[in-house]
Amino acid sequence: MENNVELNNTELDNTGVNTPGTVGVDANTQQTQGDKSAWDIYTKKTHIIGRTVSIITLVMLVGAPFLIGKLLGAYPDLGAVGKGFLSVGIVWLVSSIAEFLIYTPMLGAGGGYLAFITGNLINMKIPCAVNARDMVGAKTGTPENEIISTISIATSSLVTILVLALGVLLMVPLQPVLQSKVLQPAFENVVPALFGAMAYKYYRKKMKIAALPLILMSLLFILVPSLIGSTSFMIVPSGAIAIGVAYLMFRNKNMQSPEQTKADPDRANTGDE
Repeated sequence: MENNVELNNTELDNTGVNTPGTVGVDANTQQTQGDKSAWDIYTKKTHIIGRTVSIITLVMLVGAPFLIGKLLGAYPDLGAVGKGFLSVGIVWLVSSIAEFLIYTPMLGAGGGYLAFITGNLINMKIPCAVNARDMVGAKTGTPENEIISTISIATSSLVTILVLALGVLLMVPLQPVLQSKVLQPAFENVVPALFGAMAYKYYRKKMKIAALPLILMSLLFILVPSLIGSTSFMIVPSGAIAIGVAYLMFRNKNMQSPEQTKADPDRANTGDE
């Protein structure tokens, strides 16, 4: 009888071995704390490696032209370089900040560092990460989403390097095909076709929210074709319009059925059932 009481008062860890100091602590709680600690360590190391590689990459990208110019005796005029940089940098400053604020929560730490270091986010990294996330059903802001984003972006980067290597090797033999007038329209519409196919999937889920920004942005690009080259910058107003529409729909739904919303908060969505 005493032995049974002692066994009942002794907590076992997941391996079935008694652990000092764990009496009265649930095994699932210990496992959760262990997973959280491991994830914190992973996140910390990710930021250390990501920041270090980002600084090295930035120094190499900025320093390479000046180093080559110095070695070849064609060092540029720093005054002209500064004026040229400011004229372009100011234009892209807002879109760069917007891309960082929009894409980083989607990709997480590891995927964000990889994507911004390797580049080509809009054309390749974001579609790859979003598609991979949807395939596994991961939600934004979760560890699962960050792992999936990191793996998908790393895979995309490796595939890109492989394709570029093959392209360099086959550039001369494929030159007649690549310069064919028949294929030129296809090459010019690769990005719109890619994002059109991806966007339709999200438009279909929340058509009431997507309709207004889609119509307004389409009309704006038709009336002002010069804005087509500033799609990254136009993400800010189109996103603001979508958020505003979602908020109004959410508010109207709450005003129409406040009692139902209080009884079931999960049904207080944007109006799409």
